[in-house]
Amino acid sequence: MDSSDFTESMLDQLPMERFWDIPLYQWDGFWYRSYHLQATMALRSQYIARDDDIILASPMKTGTTWLKALCFSILQMDGNAARLNGETVGKTEEDDPRHIRDPLVDNHPAVYVQTLEVQVFTAKPPPDVSAMESPRLFHTHLPYTALPDSIKTSNCKLVYITRNPKDTLVSMWHFFNKLRTPEQGPYPFEQAFESFINGVSHFGPFFDHVLQYWNQSLKSPNKILFLKYEDLKKDPKGEVKKLASFLGKPFNNEKEVEDVIWRCSLERLKNLEVNKNGIDPWVGMQNSAFFRSGIVGDWKNIMSKELSERLDQITRQKFKDSGLHLEI
Repeated sequence: MDSSDFTESMLDQLPMERFWDIPLYQWDGFWYRSYHLQATMALRSQYIARDDDIILASPMKTGTTWLKALCFSILQMDGNAARLNGETVGKTEEDDPRHIRDPLVDNHPAVYVQTLEVQVFTAKPPPDVSAMESPRLFHTHLPYTALPDSIKTSNCKLVYITRNPKDTLVSMWHFFNKLRTPEQGPYPFEQAFESFINGVSHFGPFFDHVLQYWNQSLKSPNKILFLKYEDLKKDPKGEVKKLASFLGKPFNNEKEVEDVIWRCSLERLKNLEVNKNGIDPWVGMQNSAFFRSGIVGDWKNIMSKELSERLDQITRQKFKDSGLHLEI
């Protein structure tokens, strides 16, 4: 099952489990919603990567929206203007990059950096991405093994971000609870925990997802940049400079670095009118749901000591001998 001929009837051939009462189907070791899987098949059969494509990748709830905003803003940086879809927005007379009209004021970052299997290839029919101007900037939640071969074999660049599993799970729990009614109340955290550690979550198992990109980044460090959410929080300047250099858009001065960090900060984005009141048209989720606390260690407000220790043990076991360390 690897073509655009995928049909709903093919789901009957796949293992199915429920996550938040949502049916997920296992294909090639990972779990998908039915329409994500259908879009993945279309993506794999139709997407031809270019050498100057930039693909952002992440498990769910590990800093995706932040990374989208950062990469979009870095690529928009120019000595004289900000550019969006071929339209130029000039600077004001003040020589300050914060006076450039910022597209993030007008739209959620997901409008500018669309997720291939959630937005682009769920369209009926999918848009002609071959007609898009270079460099193309997309995002995916897909595991590395599910990516189209052309992404793996071309010279396009991938930027991967992940986060410690405890904060990832708690962020996921808060996020999916937005889909529940007040009468339903929050989904039982213990059930969400068991699903997560068993690998049954959107595009999970989490640990397999992370390890695939980690191992590939070790093999091809010039192609895949592996970022950790916690490092971005600790040293935003250093990490954003590293990101810009990897994208081939190094900063000219410290002011530019500070401007991008300011533009993409959680506090600023969550207080923009479009993110306070807008609705994500692809999943029907309020834009505000994508901007919550952003705190490292927020898991302590939800997770019991017993569950924390269980997940720590699993994390150590999964990453043993990999050379990868995530804060636990």
